[in-house]
Order: sequence, then C-alpha cells, then structure tokens
Amino acid sequence: MHRLRQLLFPATLVLASCAGIGIADEQQDFIASMAAEHGFDAAELERLLGEAKRVQVILDAIAKPAEGLPWWKYRRIFLTPERAAGGAEYWQRNAATLARAEAEYGVAPEIIVAIIGVETFYGRHTGKYPVLDALYTLGFHYPKRASFFRKELGEFLLLAREEALDPRGPMGSYAGAMGRPQFIPSSFRAYAVDFDGDGKRDIWGNDADVIGSVANYFARHGWRHGAPVAVPVTGGSGDHAELVAAGMKPSLTVGQLTAAGLRLDTQLPADAATSLVELEQPEQREYWAGLDNFYVITRYNRSNLYAMAVYQLSREILALRSTQETAGEPLPHAGKPPRS
Repeated sequence: MHRLRQLLFPATLVLASCAGIGIADEQQDFIASMAAEHGFDAAELERLLGEAKRVQVILDAIAKPAEGLPWWKYRRIFLTPERAAGGAEYWQRNAATLARAEAEYGVAPEIIVAIIGVETFYGRHTGKYPVLDALYTLGFHYPKRASFFRKELGEFLLLAREEALDPRGPMGSYAGAMGRPQFIPSSFRAYAVDFDGDGKRDIWGNDADVIGSVANYFARHGWRHGAPVAVPVTGGSGDHAELVAAGMKPSLTVGQLTAAGLRLDTQLPADAATSLVELEQPEQREYWAGLDNFYVITRYNRSNLYAMAVYQLSREILALRSTQETAGEPLPHAGKPPRS
C-alpha cells in the first residue's frame, strides 16, 4: 500500500481554507473538525473527499442486512460443511499461533477461527468496496446513521496516517469493515495488534495479526476462558416474551428462567447471569440461555443471530478437528486457500 502524506497544517489556515470549499455543510464541518482536532490539511481532505464516490449499492445493502432474516435462513448461510472444514484447515495451518493467542488472551481457538469463518470465510471474501467510498457514502448519504459512519471515516483517516497507508487503497465491506476479521476503523485503532512483531498491524494479509487482534478484542470485552457460552433451553413459548425482551445483555438469572418453567440442558448456578435468546425456526421457536461469553460475541456484531452462528460454527469446527486429530486423518479439502 502507498504511504500517506502527512496532513499537518495549522488550524487557522485550515478554517480559512474550509470557508471557500464548495461542498455540503456536513463535509465542510467534518473537514474543519479533522483539521482543528487532528491537524489534517483541509485542502488535502477536500481533494480526498472529492475523489470519494457515493455508491448506491452500498445504500441498498445496508437497508437489507442479513441479520434481518429469520434464524433458520440466517443459519444456513454460515453453518455449512464447507465452512466447518475450512475452519479445521485454518486451525491446522495456524495451530501454533492460535495456541499462543489462547495462552496470552485466554480465548479458545475455535471461537477465533469461527469469527474469521463467519466474517470472511477465512479471508476469501474480505469486501469489494474501497473503505473510503463506503464510509463517505454512509457518512454523508445515509442520514439514519450518518454520525456513526462520519466518526468511522475520521477514525479511518487517523488509521491511515498512523499506519502509513494511502486511504484510497484499503478495501472492505459495504459498511467499511476491513480485512480478514472485518474490523471497523475504530476497532482497528483500539484492538488490532502486531502479533508477529514485524512492526505492522496487518489484518488484510497476516494471519498472525488477524488471530492476535481477534483474541485481543474478545479479551478486552470480557471473554472468560473455559466458561460456557450458551445452553439450550426447553419449555419456552410465547408466554416468555417478557424474558426475551429483557435484551442481549445478561440481566436475568438462571433461577428466574427455571422459576418461569424453563429447563436448561446443562446445570448452572441459580445466580448465574443470563439472557433468554429466541430463534425463529420454520414451524416453532427455539430458545437458549445466552451467558456472559455469548454476550461478548455480540460485542463483535450486535446480533443474537450472529453470536449463535459463531458459537455453533465453533462447535462444529472443534468437533471436526478433534475427530480428525484422534483418528490421525488428513483434514478434508475445503476449496482454494485464502488470498493473501
């Protein structure tokens, strides 16, 4: 990637420059803010935003996220034999790095691998949109969440300066998520790590940095090593809607669930914190107790569907790898290796 020129002009010159910029007020305010707070050159930012494109397909995509699907449709996107086999292969290729990440951060290898599997199929599908275009489009042409994406655009520009990247270069998702773990810019700046010590935080092509960064993200959000993630619940019905409505964060107790007539497939302390997760199947509802580690997965993507897909894929990957290791069998072929 190309090196980004340093964008350092005095704020007084910046504000004067902004006064003559013939762009929308929102962009003018954004440029002035980046200049005054972070020392960016207003003229350079004007040129950069002038090159950014409003991409209609990005606006169309964010209006119909996969998390809007019922569970039984969402599940079949990610819980496939190919994705499980790909996870076992990825684990084998990176076994030493995953073991070191578990030792340093306390995050199980199958969870790290499953995150990368759900996000990008182990690096095969990392996004086809320039991150600059995605964040520009959503920051200035998607009023519903404009402030969030404008903030991420600012984080991206800071990231590019810090990592010596040309902001025109990185590619990502329609929402501006980047690399194999699909970090948004603020997450990159806060949680990405140089896990192999080469002086770079490369989440695009370096699996050591990808694995370390995902592990660090989970550790920083409170992952508890060896603790359960989610437990199936029987006896659930529409009568338990109030418990479901309590939300993703574990604000209930196991005792409250059992008092409401629900039965957990695994015995847990009555005072253990939990949520009640309801998943839609074609002809019925499925219920789970979402524990603290389940909630941590939702911090990566704020969706119970996402967290359950990661958890269930992790179990399939772990089972497949354990069976193959016990039998001494070669891992099944899951297609072409990820692009570097």
